[in-house]
Amino acid sequence: MSTTKKMAGAALVAALGVSTLTACGGDGKDKAGAGESPKSTTVTLVSHDSFNATPAVLKEFEKQSGYTVKILKSGDAGAALNQEILTKGSPRGDVFFGVDNTLLSRALDNGVFTPYEAKGLAGIPDEYQLDKAQHRVTPVDSGDICVNYDKKYFADKKLAPPVTLDDLVKPAYKNLLVTENAATSSPGLGFLLASVGKYGEQGWQDYWSKLKANGVEVVDGWEQAYNERFSGSAGGKKAKADRPLVVSYASSPPVEVLYSEPQPATAPTGVATGTCFRQTEFAGLLTGAKNEAGGKALIDFLVSKKFQEDMPLQMFVNPVVKDAKLPALFTKHGVVIDKPWNVAPDAIAKNREQWVKAWSSLVLK
Repeated sequence: MSTTKKMAGAALVAALGVSTLTACGGDGKDKAGAGESPKSTTVTLVSHDSFNATPAVLKEFEKQSGYTVKILKSGDAGAALNQEILTKGSPRGDVFFGVDNTLLSRALDNGVFTPYEAKGLAGIPDEYQLDKAQHRVTPVDSGDICVNYDKKYFADKKLAPPVTLDDLVKPAYKNLLVTENAATSSPGLGFLLASVGKYGEQGWQDYWSKLKANGVEVVDGWEQAYNERFSGSAGGKKAKADRPLVVSYASSPPVEVLYSEPQPATAPTGVATGTCFRQTEFAGLLTGAKNEAGGKALIDFLVSKKFQEDMPLQMFVNPVVKDAKLPALFTKHGVVIDKPWNVAPDAIAKNREQWVKAWSSLVLK
């Protein structure tokens, strides 16, 4: 199956470095009166590599707000957050997007964000507002981290694809799964937490011992796992793509449809619905931001209906604003996960570091 575009989406975009979108009119500088400091007209969004938006949608924000948006992409979510922790107080930008519920407590404990109560919060259900008391972060999207499978591979082998976490340790699926490093990747960490949610504090390490014995492969991040190692990916490098199971998202199948030519009637990839972990992503105003006013305006925009309805086919995630509508392609080919595995936020905050350390010792050696 051919593709004319590199896949984009819910962490579905390759690292693009720094991209800048220039506002209509002006040279990026405001004239100031005598004794006044010039107002910054550039607002910088620091994100993981998967941030994406329709240029026209960002242009509309720029036109209405008077700010030019600069986007600084910084690797996978864990790596991007690490850089903000290291530069705390002198951030590289004004707003950070992409910290999720698996990493949230680390960001909050390190004082990365300044409180800001965004306009539009009333339209976001409380279940997503994990820092409602202080508003240091604003929920932007949600999605389910799940194992995806290559339908053609399993049809050719006359093998039923896996459905549950238990299935993945069965001999029939030996050497078929690739996942991301839980220490550096938010999907990788989410998959680890799915196992904690399923097997508990006493059982998840035994599960991963079995998964390792069954040939699970671990790579640094989503881009490498999905576009380089997963046989079902329509985009990316195919030379070594020999793994028909990959940790990705329940919303990944619409990506395969959207970026395939011709578009198939059904998605060529499926989702193992019993393997999923619910993820929520947040944006926050960075402590020490040079353009605090612009940062606040940008956060307001991220939870506006315009941006929320643009997200599904740009980042392949679900909007959190209640009245945002989903596009037909997304609802037709995406998978709704009714019972994802969950771990309480306070348990993640208390145990994440030791879980990741134990996982690394067990799986990476």
